Amino acid sequence: MVKAVKIGHSDVIANPLGLGTNAVGGYNLFPNLNDEDGRQLVDAALSNGINLLDTAYVYGLGHSEELVGDVVAKHDRDKIVIATKGAQDFSTGEQVINNDPKFLTDQVNKSLERLGVDYIDIYYIHFPDHDTPKAEAVGALQKLREEGKIRAIGLSNFSLDQIKEANADGYVDVVEDEFSLLHQDHLNEGMLDYLHDHQISFVPYFPLASGLLTGKYERDVKFPADDIRSQIADFKEPRYSTILEAVDKVRPVASAHNATVAQTILAWYLQNPLISVVIPGAKKASQVIANAKAMDLTLTTEEYSIIENAFEPFKNTQSGKSLKDPD
Repeated sequence: MVKAVKIGHSDVIANPLGLGTNAVGGYNLFPNLNDEDGRQLVDAALSNGINLLDTAYVYGLGHSEELVGDVVAKHDRDKIVIATKGAQDFSTGEQVINNDPKFLTDQVNKSLERLGVDYIDIYYIHFPDHDTPKAEAVGALQKLREEGKIRAIGLSNFSLDQIKEANADGYVDVVEDEFSLLHQDHLNEGMLDYLHDHQISFVPYFPLASGLLTGKYERDVKFPADDIRSQIADFKEPRYSTILEAVDKVRPVASAHNATVAQTILAWYLQNPLISVVIPGAKKASQVIANAKAMDLTLTTEEYSIIENAFEPFKNTQSGKSLKDPD
C-alpha cells in the first residue's frame, strides 16, 4: 500500500490516488449524466481508500460541488480532503476568467455553501486571468487560510513564469495541471523541477488521457459533437494510432500483475517522485473501485522503465494541453 502524502507546506494529508469529479454533475461537459450515478461513484471512492475529491465550480456551474457535498455529509469529514477551484465569472452573461481578490473571496464562500462544509482543504485558482497580479490573487487566498476557510493554496493551469510570480511570498502549496504519459510538456519546461525545489506538490489531471491510457479503445472511434473527446487532438490520426501502439506495450506488464492497463498506468504515476496525487476521473462506481486497486500494485524498476520507454516519443510532443484554456 502506498503512503499518504503531505500537500505542499500545509498540514493537509491525502492518499496519493484521488478522484476527479468533472463527470459528477458536470452536465456542461458530458452528455447524459445522472446525479445518483455521480453520488454513487463519490461514495465508492470514499469507501475504497480514496480520500481526495477534486471538484470545481465550472463542473456543472456548482452542481458537482453540491453532489460531492451530499456524499461528504454522510462520511467522516475530517478524513476527507476536498479540493475545489474557481475563476470563472459569468456576471456579464459570458464566461470571463477573473482572479480579482474580491471575486475569489466570494467564490470560496459560495463553494463552502454548495459543499455544505466549514472549510475547503485545497482551493485552486482554476485559471490565471490577464490583469490581476498573481501574488495579489494568492494573497486573497492566504487571508482566507488565516480565517480557517481553506487549508492549502493551489494554482491550476498556470505557466511556470506565472507560478513563480504567484509564489512570490511562498504561499503556494500545490499546482494542478494536465500531465500524463501522453502530455509530458512540463518535463521539458522545467515546471516540475521548480515545484520539487520549492516543496510545492504537483497534481496531474487527465492522467488517463480521457480513457486513452486505459487500453479500452479500438482503432476506429468517433464521438458526438457534445462529447468533450471530440475536441481532443489525441483522438485524431495519426496521433491516435501512435498512442494505441504505446499502450499495447503496457499490456504485458499489466498481465504480469493480473491488473488492467489503467491500474498499471496509475501505479506508474503513484511511483513517479514528481507526482503527489493523481486524480483520474470516472463515470461509474465500478471504475472508481477498479482504480483504487492501483494503490496495491507495485511495479519493479524494470517495469517502470518499460512503461516510461513506451511513451518516450511523447516527451517531445508540442501538442500542449488536450483542450484550450479559456480566454
